[in-house]
This record gives sequence, C-alpha cells and structure tokens, in this order.
Amino acid sequence: MYFDVASTAPLHPVARQALTAALDEGWADPARLYRSGRQARMLLDAARETVAAVLGARADEIFFTASGTQAVQLGLLGALGGNRRRGGHLVHSAVEHSSVLHVAERHEANGGEVSVAPVDRAGRVDPAAFGALLRADTAVAALQSANHEVGTVQPVGEVAALCAGAGVPLLVDAAQSAGRVDVPAGWSLLTASAHKWGGPPGVGVLAVRKGVRYSSPLPADEREGGRVPGYVNVPAIVAAAASLRAVRAEAERENARLHALVERIRGRVPQLVPEVEVVGDPVRRLPHVVTFSCLYVDGEVLLTELDRAGFAVSSGSSCTSSTLTPSHVLAAMGVLTEGNVRVSLPYGTAEADVERFLAVLPDVVAGVRAPLGLDLPAPVSATESLLVIDALGKRCPLPVIELAKRIGEVPVGGTVAVLSDDEAARLDVPAWCGMRGQEYAGEAPAAEYGGDRGSAYLVLRRS
Repeated sequence: MYFDVASTAPLHPVARQALTAALDEGWADPARLYRSGRQARMLLDAARETVAAVLGARADEIFFTASGTQAVQLGLLGALGGNRRRGGHLVHSAVEHSSVLHVAERHEANGGEVSVAPVDRAGRVDPAAFGALLRADTAVAALQSANHEVGTVQPVGEVAALCAGAGVPLLVDAAQSAGRVDVPAGWSLLTASAHKWGGPPGVGVLAVRKGVRYSSPLPADEREGGRVPGYVNVPAIVAAAASLRAVRAEAERENARLHALVERIRGRVPQLVPEVEVVGDPVRRLPHVVTFSCLYVDGEVLLTELDRAGFAVSSGSSCTSSTLTPSHVLAAMGVLTEGNVRVSLPYGTAEADVERFLAVLPDVVAGVRAPLGLDLPAPVSATESLLVIDALGKRCPLPVIELAKRIGEVPVGGTVAVLSDDEAARLDVPAWCGMRGQEYAGEAPAAEYGGDRGSAYLVLRRS
C-alpha cells in the first residue's frame, strides 16, 4: 500500500488521459503563429485558466515553472529583488520547506537579514509572534499553507492580514494543500507543485498578484511573462491542470472520509504501540496526513521493515534524510526527531487498508526494538481505552452530560466515542473539550462504533 502522497502522488487517471492527448495536440511551440503552434497555445492558455480558477487567481497571474521548489525560489528571490529599495529583510517560519531555507541561507550569505518565526509543539506559528518580526525594511515574508511533515495547517489568513497592514508581500507555499483544500486568502505570491496533487512531475506553479513588486532573478526571457525562462512543457502543463481540477472536484467527498481514517490512526497507534507520540495539530491539519514518533527506534530500519510488510511510508528522521541531519521541522516543534513515521493517505484508500496497517505496525515496531532488550510497558488494549457512549435519540445537552459523567472510565490517552444524532452535538462536544482540557479528535460515522444512525464524536482523554 502506498501511503506517501505527501511526497508525491500517483499519476491521476485524468492526468494520464490529458497527457496522452496533449502529446498529440500540444507538442508544437506555443509561441509560433502556424496552426500547430496556435493549437499548443490554446491548450496552454486553457490550462492557465483552469489553474487560476482553482487557486483563486487571474490567468495572467499564473506562471509555470519546472518544479515547486523552483517556484518557491523564483518567488522569494523575485520579491526580494523587487522590494530591494524597501530593504533586505526576510521573514519565514521555522518549519518551511527546505526550498525556503536555502533561499534564506543564500540571502543571508549575500548580506541580507533573516528572521525566523518559532512554532509551538503542534508545529503552528503564532500570528502575533510572526507579525512582531515584520519591520519597515522587510521585503517579503513566507509561510506555508500546511506543513509537509506533520500536516499542521498554518494561520495564513491572520498572518496575511498582518503582512498587508505592514505593506509586506506574503509568499504562501501551498504545495501540500493545493487541490485538497481551499487556498487561503491574502497571499501576494503563491506556489504549488503538480506532482503533489496527481499531476506529472516537472510542473510547478508560481502565482504573483498584480501590483506585487517583482524583479526576476534570472536573465530576461520572453516565455512566461519573463519570469520563468525556457521552453514550456505544454503536454505536462495540460495534464497538471486537468488533474488539479479533477482532484479538487473529488476533495469534498474524499476529505471527510480520509479525515476519519486518519483519526482512527491517531487514536489507535498509541493504544497499540508503547512509547509513541502522535505529533502535529490534532484539529487544524490536513485531512490525509498523520505523523507519529516511536521511542527507541531507528527510523530507516522501521521504514524498511514496513516496506517489507507492504507499506510505503516516509519519515522525518535524521537517518532517512539525505543530509543526515535531524528534521528541522520536528526539531523546531521540540518533538522526537528519531523513529518518525509519516502516513499520508491517497484518495481512494480503503478502510481495510488502514486496518491492515494498524494490524501490522505493532509487530514491526516490536521487532525493531527487540534487539535492544527493553522492558517496555504493554500498550493499553483497545477494549480498555475505547468507550462508546450511545446518546442516540437524546437531545443536547444530554450527550455532553453523559460524556462528562463517563470520560473517567477510560485511561488518560483513551478515546470516548459519543454517538449522537442531534446536530447540536457537533458544536457542543468540541466546545466541552475546549473548556475541560480534553482533545476533540473529530467526527466519524456512528456505524463505525455500532450506531445505526448519526455521528460518532471522538474525544481523547488528556487529563
């Protein structure tokens, strides 16, 4: 089972079809005036319109690059160059993609200044802390829409408002969220990568709002508005646009289903495997990503053993990094940087696939730990750590009252599933969790917990 779409998604069937057709119809130079050139240009223009519509931009604000990394680099360098009279100060969060960090390193080496906004243990920036770093000489700020290692969604809208108030353009790296969730508002520059949503590799997107000061860091070229030099790959761009439109149409149906499957992993892994911490924001996160860290485990060995068991997952552990340094994301969060597993579910993942993963994982981790001779406590059994409260047919506040009375029946770390068919429970249960210091873990169909109707509202006992 392939559980690593946060790295790259399999080619979407729509992308495959569009690519095959465009290879026949869009192979010519779109800058030429003869018939085949005009045909390629029409396909390119249509693809640009499609991408613009999904990302909430104008077609003339969209430029195609060779990758998402190139889009980030060109976007940041172009904004730094365009605003050089304002100053040479760059602000970014501590958990940005390495493409942002590498630009920042070069900028600093060339005499520029860089400020880094810290994150909390969930990997989320504090908008006020980010805003406090903005200065009169800040040329550009960068904030990802969602983190690539732990799935935490960032408060882009709040940060964008602070940047706008300070007159600072904000670059939003939307590589992990584009196509899956709505693009956050308020960006000045936005980047994305086609292979993350099921398009072909080798296509990135750089969007630059009209009015944003931008100076290309590369020599001038007539292609892509002078911002991305070189010949454009029309067939790949057409396939990327077609698949973006397709996955966005599927997202409304699939996101809720994947969210429930991820909640199952988040809740069950600590029950099945001792000495494990699930990391990332439990609520403000992407619907398909879950990350957990296992103590006393070599990440590379764990991933290899999971691969042997038939599961392709990834890790932020230092031993799996090409640089052999700890994950800067996990380090910034202050969580374990070893024994880290990221599961990112593709569209269409079946419930049975997740259950098989959960069945395989405990023995795999135990096998990796076995040579160490550790005497670890056995995880709490699923029956001991899961309590189902049947509040079907009862009006609020009765479901919440039952929850308050019985949550003590599960151990700390255990899960309570409140079954209710009263819509008010969808608001009351999370609100109760916030007031009582418990963790609301989301919603699932009541049928998964023995109900015949309604929803199951999941609560993790934290105190």
